[in-house]
Amino acid sequence: MTRKRATLRRPGSRDKTSEATLRAPPRSPSAPLPGPRPRLPPKPAQHRLPGPAWRDLRRVLGGAVKWSAVGAIWAGIAALCLVAWYATDLPDIRRVAQYIRRPAITIVAIDGTSVQRFGDLQGAVIDAARLPRHLIDAVLATEDRRFFSHFGIDPIGLARAMVTNLRARRMVQGGSTITQQLAKNLFLTPERTLKRKIQEALLALWLERAYSKDQILTAYLNRVYLGAGTYGVEAAAQTYFGKSATQLSLREAATIAGLLKAPSRYSPTNNPDEAAQRAQVVLAAMVDAGFISEAERRGSGQTPPLPKRKPGAGGNGRYFADWVADQVGDFIGYDHPDVIVRTTLDLRLQRAAEAAIIGMLAGPGRAANAGQAALVALTPDGAVRALVGGRDYDDSQFNRATQALRQPGSAFKPFVFLGGLDSGLTPETLVDDGPIRIGSWHPANFEKEFHGPMPLAEALAHSVNTCAIRVLERAGLDHVRDLALRLGITAPLVRNLSLALGTSEVTPVELTGAYAAFANGGHPVIPYAITEIRDHQGNLLYRRQGSGSGGAVAPRAVAGLVRMMTGVIDHGTGKAARIDRPAAGKTGTTQDFRDAWFLGFTADYVTGVWLGNDDNSPMKRVTGGMLPAKLWHDFMTVAHAGLPVRPLSALAQSAPLPDGPVSSSGPSAPSPTLAISGAGALEGLIERLTGGR
Repeated sequence: MTRKRATLRRPGSRDKTSEATLRAPPRSPSAPLPGPRPRLPPKPAQHRLPGPAWRDLRRVLGGAVKWSAVGAIWAGIAALCLVAWYATDLPDIRRVAQYIRRPAITIVAIDGTSVQRFGDLQGAVIDAARLPRHLIDAVLATEDRRFFSHFGIDPIGLARAMVTNLRARRMVQGGSTITQQLAKNLFLTPERTLKRKIQEALLALWLERAYSKDQILTAYLNRVYLGAGTYGVEAAAQTYFGKSATQLSLREAATIAGLLKAPSRYSPTNNPDEAAQRAQVVLAAMVDAGFISEAERRGSGQTPPLPKRKPGAGGNGRYFADWVADQVGDFIGYDHPDVIVRTTLDLRLQRAAEAAIIGMLAGPGRAANAGQAALVALTPDGAVRALVGGRDYDDSQFNRATQALRQPGSAFKPFVFLGGLDSGLTPETLVDDGPIRIGSWHPANFEKEFHGPMPLAEALAHSVNTCAIRVLERAGLDHVRDLALRLGITAPLVRNLSLALGTSEVTPVELTGAYAAFANGGHPVIPYAITEIRDHQGNLLYRRQGSGSGGAVAPRAVAGLVRMMTGVIDHGTGKAARIDRPAAGKTGTTQDFRDAWFLGFTADYVTGVWLGNDDNSPMKRVTGGMLPAKLWHDFMTVAHAGLPVRPLSALAQSAPLPDGPVSSSGPSAPSPTLAISGAGALEGLIERLTGGR
């Protein structure tokens, strides 16, 4: 019997025929036989680096990644250490409200009108929710558009600022958020260092964690500096627009927001044109941020910022205000609270003085090369009613009324003639107007002529130089110098006969104050402006008491001098100053017409006027009896409007001056005519001229 051989198969193997039979579908008898399979396209050849090169590249790349990671880790550790180190030196956050600012000094006129304010003004704290929405939007549009979405630091803003600065190759844009700015304002100094920036970021994170966004925004808007010594939007709104921040219009809000970039440059009071341009930039930023529409921007109105003060004079008493502010610390100490200083300033007279100076310098003064002027107006007791220190405060803050030392020329002669009267001379005493020659010095009169003996009164009325020198020789140098000192001249006075011609420099306020003693009968006064100082709670810190010292000169000598000075205005060198009431005064002109003065007084006011140039260049033959006398006339006419005509005080309260000595301080009665002649007299004159005695 034949057996079939068993076919051995490996486990898991299959019969190929059976497998094909199972996979192939049944073929129809009529179907064509399948053709050959299509050949697939060959795979593209893969270009591989040789084995060793590929392994080297992988090793290099792997090392770079590895060491980059290590470097990043160490850089992170170093950054954390740096942050931790600066964090240990953070300021005491508990001192958030203890910031330093200059105390505010508000100066008011005699009627209570505010004149000027100095120091830092902090307005009332206003919650951000109470402020107009357009003010908030204006600030956010220019300072921090993502304020309500970031966590105190704005990475997007930082990146944008970095790119902008790199493109410009300089610092043109900052990336600080409002929170960072508040941190800097509250706790840090404005220095630009890495330490300060890191501490600023840390404090910003702390502020965001400790306070809400509304609280942070409120603090920022009430503490940010906005120029003109103002801190916070309320103080700025009151200063620039005279209204509360809650009432600001869209354009005014844009002006306030524009100050954040550069408070001094964009101040609407100092630079109104630049402030207006900056406001337009802010409005455009609000449109770009979607806070307002283009139609709203165009319809915001053309409400202009406060105009710049018109050029000229003191700008509503700014020279006066500077002078007063410098004195406050002397009365109440320099560590004082915010104060209100009540002064003697009469704004009507102040404006009249400023207008008179502007008109004079813009017209006749310009033609005569007179570039500057100063005016001081007092009452006979020394109260300053008006003070102008120059033609334009915006151009020059130098106060020529209180700081400029100028030669008074013949305006000093009243002190010389008063010394003569106090020494026994009278207005009728004859004085020789003749040549004087001492060595190389031979003073002459303005007209270059001599008129022989003349009464003392006429010598003063016509400002005769030779007579003044002879009167000084008669009265004595030391006596006249001491007399001037007692009447208020504190500047050093030369100790030679040129003193008679006004060669010692004085300030206008000093000389005008000394003339007040002529007006009040011989009582020295110190020009004063402050009558009372109070803090903002109304507590009295200072009040002026007293009215000066007693008489320094015999009243009859003063009366004689005043009678002589009326002749200066009636028929002498000061006729251009004549007004509708009794007045007395004196002209003054220095060598080469470098200074021109007129000082005079009535029963109500004492006023001194100076014209000249800061560089001491000469004017075009301007004398004290010309432009200064005319300026004095114009001002005094306005000042006395509505006041009754009164006699001069010194004449009303004194008897006529007798013929003979009126004071024991001078020598015996003079000879009928004063003349310098003979060797002995000449030697004495030379000795006094050179300062010896």
